[in-house]
Amino acid sequence: MLAADRLIALALMGLSIYFMWHAKALPIGWVPNAGPGGGAFPFWLSAIMLAASTLILLRSFVSHPHEGEKFFPDADAIPQIAGVVGLFVATIAVIPFIGTYLALMAFLFIYLKFFGHHGWLLIGILTLATPVVVFFFFEVTLKILLPKGWTEPFFFPLYAMFF
Repeated sequence: MLAADRLIALALMGLSIYFMWHAKALPIGWVPNAGPGGGAFPFWLSAIMLAASTLILLRSFVSHPHEGEKFFPDADAIPQIAGVVGLFVATIAVIPFIGTYLALMAFLFIYLKFFGHHGWLLIGILTLATPVVVFFFFEVTLKILLPKGWTEPFFFPLYAMFF
């Protein structure tokens, strides 16, 4: 397990550096009268991922919390992992048809209710608030339009308000 932690940390560090290198092709700072540069989000997100991966790698040399543990999950966890992976793949598959926001809402609802067994209040808050936050972050702040599928006409009034 310790070797797997180190290997994954090193792979994520390499991937982070690769992403940062490519993001530098676009401005990563604040562009006057335009907002953040096109490379800002990927660069700084990759920098955070690099820092987190570095901390995981360093921690693996300081302490050995996983000694004696098996690398593979037990038999009870495999159906849950397969279910979440299937749900994730299904969510990605329906995005072109129903849009990012409805797919995200469906994913959160199913995941929180059937895999997390959470209460209706938390499910309602997260299922409704997350797409709103994602919309304002990507579409309004970063001006990155996400796929909407057949729901796009419902966004025209919002486009008129914010663009």
